[in-house]
Amino acid sequence: MRRTPLLATVAALVASALAWPADAAPTTFVHPGVTVSRGQLDFARSQVLAGAQPWKGAYDRMMASKYADQNRTPKPRAVVECGSYSNPNNGCTDEREDAIAAYTNALAWYVTRDARYARKSIQLMDAWSAVLKDHTNSNAPLQTGWAGSSWPKAAEIIKHTYDGGWPNSGRFATMLRDVYLPEIINGSNSNGNWELSMMEAAVGISVFLEDRTSYDRAMAKFRTRAAAYVYLASDGELPRTVPSQNLNTREKIVKYWQGQSTFVTGLTQETCRDLTHTGYGISAISHVAETSRIQGQDLYGTDVGERLRHALGFQAKYELGTAVPGWLCGGSLHLGLGPVTEVGHNALHNRLGHAMTNTEALTMRNRPSGSNNLFVAWETLTHGDNPA
Repeated sequence: MRRTPLLATVAALVASALAWPADAAPTTFVHPGVTVSRGQLDFARSQVLAGAQPWKGAYDRMMASKYADQNRTPKPRAVVECGSYSNPNNGCTDEREDAIAAYTNALAWYVTRDARYARKSIQLMDAWSAVLKDHTNSNAPLQTGWAGSSWPKAAEIIKHTYDGGWPNSGRFATMLRDVYLPEIINGSNSNGNWELSMMEAAVGISVFLEDRTSYDRAMAKFRTRAAAYVYLASDGELPRTVPSQNLNTREKIVKYWQGQSTFVTGLTQETCRDLTHTGYGISAISHVAETSRIQGQDLYGTDVGERLRHALGFQAKYELGTAVPGWLCGGSLHLGLGPVTEVGHNALHNRLGHAMTNTEALTMRNRPSGSNNLFVAWETLTHGDNPA
């Protein structure tokens, strides 16, 4: 039987899925090992203490932020209710920002070795693990993914580098296992940034819990979604798809890609929506790739790295001001990619040697990068030109 281009694309997707390693999870997990490693933390710390730039400036920006405020009072609640576009917003911002604050204080602890910061991070994590039971309403999976991406980054640093004790670490682990993981592990058929953020959280939580089964499950979903989020010319006439979404005609695929019918390398499923949501997806891809590298499986040399490299470069070009051609999103783009380039730029350009002119220019323009107030924070400090 002669294959149509669409069937050929589906067949290629299945074949590549079967080629992915079945056991992505390491036999022994590396800690701290969610997005940032001990070696990376040590390098960042040494540069800050030496007053070197851009790390000292990045650290100063972090310490001047509201997230490092030692008078911060956590605002936990039993049920966080998040509707579409945070309406209603019952605890959504509080949860995300307390999680970022926990991570911020964990980083501050590591750099300064001042126990006050470790205790503040613990206070924030303990406050939420004492009361949180559920996330509800339409944005519950996304909210869980966003907050669930920051909590394990904080917890990994505190649990594995702070010797002052964390008596309630077991309760915190139970919260991640019972409240967060069930909400995100099955993925999402919404816009791609949802599932990518959810899998970022699931992978990070799995590392903290040392849960190899959940890690493998999350990584498999991540790789399928990453392949369906960023287009490469090698994919064929049409982008790859997630089988459960039943995008089995060109018409359905074009509609899902925000009406974009011309597919070029580096385009993402949400480019024509706006670059802000696109940045969420790109950031999650880079974070999962970084965690996977720390855990012993380097995805940067696979199609994941290729998609990340081209997605960064394509979006960065327009974020920097290149005129938008008429064939792309009707000739108009909504900019605002966000502080999401450091991790991918460091891994792909500095470590692997790929030329990334536009990504580098945007990275330099944004330094020192801050936080998007959702799940990205302080990546010039942790990953900017970091050789570890």
